[in-house]
Amino acid sequence: MALAEQYGTPLYVFDERTLRDRCHQSFAEFRSRYPATDVIYACKAFSNRALLRLLREEGLGCDVVSAGEMHVALAAGVAPKDIYLHGNNKQREELELALMWRIGLVVVDNFDELALLEETTADLGLEQAIMLRLSPGVDAHTHAHVATGVLDSKFGFPLETGQAAEAARLALASGALKLTGYHFHLGSQITETGPYVQAVKATLDFAGRVRDETGFSPEDLSVGGGFPIQYTEDEPVPPLAAFAESIVAGVREGCASQGLAEPRLIVEPGRSIVGRAGVALYRLGARKTIPGVRSYVSVDGGMADNIRPVIYGSRYQALLANRPLDAATVRVTVAGRYCESGDVLIRDAQLPEPQPGDLLAVPCSGAYCLPLASNYNASLKPAVLLVAEGEARVIRRRETYEDLMRLDG
Repeated sequence: MALAEQYGTPLYVFDERTLRDRCHQSFAEFRSRYPATDVIYACKAFSNRALLRLLREEGLGCDVVSAGEMHVALAAGVAPKDIYLHGNNKQREELELALMWRIGLVVVDNFDELALLEETTADLGLEQAIMLRLSPGVDAHTHAHVATGVLDSKFGFPLETGQAAEAARLALASGALKLTGYHFHLGSQITETGPYVQAVKATLDFAGRVRDETGFSPEDLSVGGGFPIQYTEDEPVPPLAAFAESIVAGVREGCASQGLAEPRLIVEPGRSIVGRAGVALYRLGARKTIPGVRSYVSVDGGMADNIRPVIYGSRYQALLANRPLDAATVRVTVAGRYCESGDVLIRDAQLPEPQPGDLLAVPCSGAYCLPLASNYNASLKPAVLLVAEGEARVIRRRETYEDLMRLDG
C-alpha cells in the first residue's frame, strides 16, 4: 500500500531475494548434475541496467537479440565474453557492434546471416565464435506464437531438410568464423520435459553425423530456455529440477550414443528467473455489471503494460492488496482502461467485493509484461521498483507527458 501511495499505479515491484534465489536455483539444479553448465539470462524477458547488474553479480551472462539489449548489458557491466547475440534478422550494424565489442558468441540463424557475418568479419579483419541455431522439428506443445522449434518457424536451420548440415559445412569452411557448437530453442512456457529430450537427441544425432563427415565435434550445446512458471493455482508446472534432470540425462545419453565428448551445456532462462519476482499493482476504478452476463471492474492499467492476456490468452490470478484476508466472494472480470474490447487482464477473477480505490496485486508479472509495454492511448509506462530488506528503490521512473513527446518534430 505504501509503495502504491508513494509511486502511483500501475506499478511493477520486483523482489531482489526472489531474483537471487532463482539464479542460485538455476545454477544448482544444472551444475549439480552437469558441472560444465553456463546460465545465460534471456534479456527479452525483461531488460534493465539495475536488473542485469544484479544478475551479473550472480554469475549470469546475457542472451541479447538487438543492439539495444547489447547496449543495456554492456552498460550494466556484463563482460562482452558473456554476451551472446541471437535473432533471425540481425542487421549489419548490429553485427559490427558485436564484433567490435568482442562479444562471446553470435548465434547464426540462417544462410543470409552466415554470409553477412563472414563478410563483416572480413571487412573488419576480425574473427568471431559462432553457434548455429538449429530447428529440430520438435513440437513443444505451447502457444503457437511462442513455439520456435518446429519445422515451420522463422528461426533456425532445419535438421530434416539438410539445411543444417549445409550450414555446418559452410561455417567450418570459413576462415573468419569459428564454429563452437549448436543451439536450439523450443519456445516459451514449456510445461513438459519430453520435448527437450527429443530435441537434445535430434541435435546430438546430427552432431554425430557432422563429426563423421567433417571431424568436427561441438564444444558447446545450448538448449535455450522456455522453462515455465506457475501462474495460477489450477495450472501447476514441473519444477526446474525435472527439466535439469531430463536435459542432462539426454545430453549424456546422446553423447555416449554418438561417441562425442560431452560439451559445455548452456541454458538460457528468462521467465523462470524474473517471472515470479515481479508483482503488478493497479487501482480499481469503474465497475459495470451486466445482469446475468458478467461484472467488469476496471483498473488504471491493462494491455499497454501487460498485453500477454490479449495476444497469448495468458491467465493470471489476483488479490486485493489492501484487503488480503477478506474472503473472495464475487467473480469479476478485470478489464483495462484502454480503448479496445479485448483489453482484459483476468477473466472470472475471484475477489472480495471490489470497491473503487482498492489496490489489485497481480503476481507473476515479472516476465514479458514490461518489454512488450506500449504507449497506446498516449499512456505512460509504469515505474519499476526493486525491493530488498524492506527498502525500495526506483530502477525505472514512471514516464512523463514530456517523455511522450520528446521525439516529436
